[in-house]
Amino acid sequence: MTMIAETPRMLQRPWELSASVALRPEPFGALAYNFANRTLSFLKRPALVRVVEHLADHPDVHSTLVAEGIPEEQHDAYLRALRGLAAKDMIRPRTDA
Repeated sequence: MTMIAETPRMLQRPWELSASVALRPEPFGALAYNFANRTLSFLKRPALVRVVEHLADHPDVHSTLVAEGIPEEQHDAYLRALRGLAAKDMIRPRTDA
């Protein structure tokens, strides 16, 4: 599947922070540590931290981006960051939705 095909799909799906992940606030954003696979990620924007923290509060990624005030022209950059976090199992699709 190409990145172009994945982007709309991710926007329309419900996501959440993985249960094994802890976020530690930092001046630049946050550190995300996955205790299950022992990976560390740097969330370099406070707005990205808010998006990740609130994914489970919204029906899909697009709704989360809008609710957190992310300008439409920045959505692609946030989607790239979220895809990277998903690849490291920092966030995962919600199954309860």
